[in-house]
Amino acid sequence: EGIQVVLVNPNIATIQTSEGLADRVYFLPLTAHFVGEVIAREKPDGILLGFGGQTALNCGLALHREGTLERHGCRVLGTPIETIVTTEDRELFARRLAEIGVPMPPSVAARSSSEALEAARQLGYPVLVRAAYTLGGLGSAVAADPVALQEAARAALAVSDQLLVERALSGWKEIEYEVLRDRADNCITVCNMENLDPLGIHTGESVVVAPSQTLSNDEYHELRRSAVRTIRNLGVVGECNIQFAVDPRSGEYVAIEVNARLSRSSALASKATGYPLAFVAAKLAVGKLLPEVRNPVTGATTACFEPALDYVVVKVPRWDLGKFRRAERQIGTAMKSVGEVMGIGRSFEEALQKAVRMVSPELEGLTGADVPALDLDEELLRPTDRRLLVLAAAMAAGWTV
Repeated sequence: EGIQVVLVNPNIATIQTSEGLADRVYFLPLTAHFVGEVIAREKPDGILLGFGGQTALNCGLALHREGTLERHGCRVLGTPIETIVTTEDRELFARRLAEIGVPMPPSVAARSSSEALEAARQLGYPVLVRAAYTLGGLGSAVAADPVALQEAARAALAVSDQLLVERALSGWKEIEYEVLRDRADNCITVCNMENLDPLGIHTGESVVVAPSQTLSNDEYHELRRSAVRTIRNLGVVGECNIQFAVDPRSGEYVAIEVNARLSRSSALASKATGYPLAFVAAKLAVGKLLPEVRNPVTGATTACFEPALDYVVVKVPRWDLGKFRRAERQIGTAMKSVGEVMGIGRSFEEALQKAVRMVSPELEGLTGADVPALDLDEELLRPTDRRLLVLAAAMAAGWTV
């Protein structure tokens, strides 16, 4: 587009071999102080916050609050700062969703342990505790009683000044939609994904399938309509994702959160569908419209065409917990995985087997024979990084679904 780009990137390893990625590169920490210095020196016209994960969003919010952006006439491109504040602040987010009639899990925002205990008394145990403005489920946990809640609240308040206490929807399906919107209110969903694990396990810790496998056609379209309605109301410009929880028994659903940025799920969706989300999001941020942007992957369609998949993609996370003595192997609402692989196949089974073989080369697939003599009861009750293998072993041992 003929725009000069200044990139602030603290991770030298990712960029030292990518010459020409930007006109100027600064290897500095992503904090308001350092990015403020770069803005003062380079005097950019605009700043993009959605491309550096949660760290960049938090940094952008700090620069906005301190008045640095206004002082240097640097405007936020793409999703407006007010929208980012609304999606990150749980109280504001709940209020906005209530306005458009999109259901949310009953929740109360708290700023101290005593407020959290009062909130849990109103909602009834078990509750999920989540910290606002954090990444990877940091500071989150499920609490079944006041003692566990106080511990969880202390951990959450150590990383954020606001926490959310909400009813734990254990056993509900977790579904995610990747959504793009431009400034003229054109809005499309690029991909939907389903977690193999129910709610209570972080998306980054779960096996994820695209497209979703267990939704009925009505459920799929109802969630898609809610996703588009929410993103339009919030005023996102560019790429974002929205997560839903669906009760497998009644079909009731609630919206859990919106990430107004590119995330690890966006990277998965891009590779799974062949739709270049980051490329299109950057074009939309500088004011282009979806019908104007060509999809460089297909070469034939514009960015407003939603991809259709005639194959299945399965993402399996990789943990390296075996390398650490005394590491807690249990997985939950905070992320411990260090990477992930993607399997592609004509069926769910094929894609899953490929992914399992890639993530652990010593495995031949899900055979049920790869699990050491573990207590299956205990392992299935409290999930660990071996969960998939334990499920296969239980079925091989004759357990019913």
